[in-house]
Amino acid sequence: MDGTTQTSYRLGQTELEVSPLGIGTWAWGDQLFWDYGKQYNDQDLQAAYRSSIEAGITFFDTAEVYGLGRSEQLLGQFVREMGRSAVIATKFMPLPWRFWPQTLGDALRCSIQRLGVNQVDLYQIHWPVHFPVSLTSWMNALADAVQSGLTRTVGVSNYSLAQMQQAQGVLAQRGVPLASNQVEYSLICRAPERNGLLSVCQELGITLIAYSPLGMGLLTGKYTVDNPPPKARGLRFHRERLLQVRPLQGLLQEIGQSYGKTPAQVALNWVICKGALPIPGAKTARQAQENAGAMGWRLTQDEVQALDQASPNW
Repeated sequence: MDGTTQTSYRLGQTELEVSPLGIGTWAWGDQLFWDYGKQYNDQDLQAAYRSSIEAGITFFDTAEVYGLGRSEQLLGQFVREMGRSAVIATKFMPLPWRFWPQTLGDALRCSIQRLGVNQVDLYQIHWPVHFPVSLTSWMNALADAVQSGLTRTVGVSNYSLAQMQQAQGVLAQRGVPLASNQVEYSLICRAPERNGLLSVCQELGITLIAYSPLGMGLLTGKYTVDNPPPKARGLRFHRERLLQVRPLQGLLQEIGQSYGKTPAQVALNWVICKGALPIPGAKTARQAQENAGAMGWRLTQDEVQALDQASPNW
């Protein structure tokens, strides 16, 4: 894990260059889960975007369902106002009432309009919903989107190992590489390691994009038994789990002190060392700057292994 660090690398086997860490924009415009408009506002988000770009983060991931389109609108607005290029990824939700593959292209055009761009850089299927439209049909619709110039590259999200391999096979027949599979991955959610997804991604040249790489805030040290996460996150991380994660939180703190880094930066660097692309959220300039501090250095092999061992087996 030691050695030189990358400032950018290609997404999968495509020509798309991305920063080693991106920003997830689920919270941008989302009132239900993240209290948009109460805990933070558009000015905070604009500052987060600007700080990210200035710190060398170029990759931003959104979706048509985030804030019911508001996230895309805000991201596009910030890109135009700052006047510097960014790599934009968004996602298509294959809802059951989308009965035909053509609905993907229609939805992509709507996303492009909200973003105010001519094409997106990465277009992804948000969840593996293959009824009434089959996986093969959705992949062909993605290939059509590439060939029509609506998107530069394509990916999937929340796909299992078998589903990802099938998706890659269909796209390969059309001469389109599967760039990425976006799944939950962190020190408290290591399923992609245990089910073989991470290793197969690396074998096939598919980038694993890691969402919730900070465990929805649990790996920052902010939440404890005495200060549990709010709302739905509080239900997921109950008292027993908060107790179980204490040793890991302590080790993140200890390792961070030796580098002058925060626990969150150590947790994000662990994901980078594993060969994945983390996309933590950022609602403020401070959060964006902290995220960026996870780039430009690497944990040692021994430190990665120590964090592996301290990780709770959930």
